[in-house]
Amino acid sequence: MPTIAENKKALFDYQILEKIEAGIKLTGPEVKVVRAGQIDLKGAYVLIKARPGSNSPEAWLTGSHIPKYKKAGYSQSGYNPDRDRKLLLNKGEIAQLIGKTKQKSLTLIPLSVYTAGRLIKVGLGLGQGKKKFDKRETIKKREFDRKKQFLIKRG
Repeated sequence: MPTIAENKKALFDYQILEKIEAGIKLTGPEVKVVRAGQIDLKGAYVLIKARPGSNSPEAWLTGSHIPKYKKAGYSQSGYNPDRDRKLLLNKGEIAQLIGKTKQKSLTLIPLSVYTAGRLIKVGLGLGQGKKKFDKRETIKKREFDRKKQFLIKRG
């Protein structure tokens, strides 16, 4: 499963408790752009909301940026690169996510976009926001690991 894009900022800002895989509904030109690696997940999040006139909730990827496909020409004249994109999850998975996000006050964030065969998948994470001191601890641990690796290589 080659990874197309990662949301490294989310891994720094959130403590990931559980990971979920979902499909994403894209148009033809968007698929070509995503396969080229031109998707930006920074600041993206997942909303679960019901469609107007329907009681069944759906998951939507909000805040991601997929630029316009340059070779498409006039077929994308009204294209919005920041539009919400539907995530493909079944009703049971959505019901579980609703329960977990409301009960434990967790946030659903996209962690990565990758290919699984010929399909494009989004790796989602149920995360809890880190406090400032947790982020400092993460930085200290990262610096310590870098120094340790440097000393091991140096001998």
